[in-house]
Amino acid sequence: MNNEEIAQLLKVELEGCDVTVTSEGNHFQVTAIGEHFEGMGKVKRQQEVYRCLNDLISSGEIHAVRMQLFTPKEYELAES
Repeated sequence: MNNEEIAQLLKVELEGCDVTVTSEGNHFQVTAIGEHFEGMGKVKRQQEVYRCLNDLISSGEIHAVRMQLFTPKEYELAES
């Protein structure tokens, strides 16, 4: 799968999130911003993303994933 296909998969599963995916080989960087993460700790947010990508990770299509996962408010604070 390419970056856009993975981003689209995550957008469907992580309802209402703005998702950007970049990669180098089979190492992916996911940035997701959305209310979906409201009230979740860091580990729970990562589990949500891994749940979506588990089949691709198991198949070896994705080897590694780095994540930056924010609520809109957190993202706004991080950018200022």
